[in-house]
Amino acid sequence: MSRIGKNPVTVPAGVDVKLEGRDMNVKGKLGQLSMRFVDDVDVEMADGQITVKPVGGSKKARMMWGMQRTLAANLVQGVSEGFVRDLEITGVGYRAQVQGKVLNLSLGYSHDVLYDIPEGIEIKCEKPTSIRVSGIDKQRVGQVAAEIRAWRPPEPYKGKGVRYSDEYVVRKEGKKK
Repeated sequence: MSRIGKNPVTVPAGVDVKLEGRDMNVKGKLGQLSMRFVDDVDVEMADGQITVKPVGGSKKARMMWGMQRTLAANLVQGVSEGFVRDLEITGVGYRAQVQGKVLNLSLGYSHDVLYDIPEGIEIKCEKPTSIRVSGIDKQRVGQVAAEIRAWRPPEPYKGKGVRYSDEYVVRKEGKKK
């Protein structure tokens, strides 16, 4: 049984949720998101809470139960608070800066890496060695952060590269004489 799926999603004040069959539209102060629930779950809206229940006892219905509830919770949190992913750049000469709608990364290559910022995503660089990716869609924020990190993932010997702020890089010992 899903332990996550049993918990209802509380809708905070200022967030408008509309359920039309299997489609859910969520509006909040940060924007609007929508999703379509799979056929294996039933969704109900009552007393400011969204409740997700499986249809029948099939294995697929039980698997989808917790996932669909989490996706609904992500929509509600996204339009009310938003999502943030912080990245740190480590290495001599490695830096980042935002120039209009383009993120300019100097990561030790012979050329600068130019990353076009997607629509609906906001990127800020308070310092040349820190990047803050924010938006209302959790999947897109995580995907953009992963794409930026993929240009130069942290290496285990000196720790140089782009890492998540909460990521721990296991360091290796270098050559011995």
